[in-house]
Amino acid sequence: MSGAGRASGGLAVTIDELLEQVRAGLDRVTPHEAFAAAEAGDALLVDIRYAALRERDGLIPGALVVERNELEWRLDPQGSHRAPEAVSHDLRVVVVCNDGYASSLAAASLHHLGLHRATDLVGGFQAWKAAGLPVTAP
Repeated sequence: MSGAGRASGGLAVTIDELLEQVRAGLDRVTPHEAFAAAEAGDALLVDIRYAALRERDGLIPGALVVERNELEWRLDPQGSHRAPEAVSHDLRVVVVCNDGYASSLAAASLHHLGLHRATDLVGGFQAWKAAGLPVTAP
């Protein structure tokens, strides 16, 4: 059989199935849990939304902004392009996208790099904003 319809040697899955599988391995957090963890210094919030969304909706104060296509390079503690905040594989990272979908896949990718405490924000930035948590104006 050719590579069509197969993913990594296994049967292809739908994005919904992949998302369900990925999320089963994450300890996802609510906006209030993420806020409390960041305030306590127990988590690094990482905003992976693209620039147009950040400009439209604003930012989470204190969150590290990393474009999705740079995430693994910036957060690998052993990487040559790491962000100063990426100090350890024990770092608790909470990935934030716009609605909480892409962030689940991104957090799973960070797990592959050994960031075993990486997770994502349920509902993404929009849930954070709807919860009335701090947002800086665009």
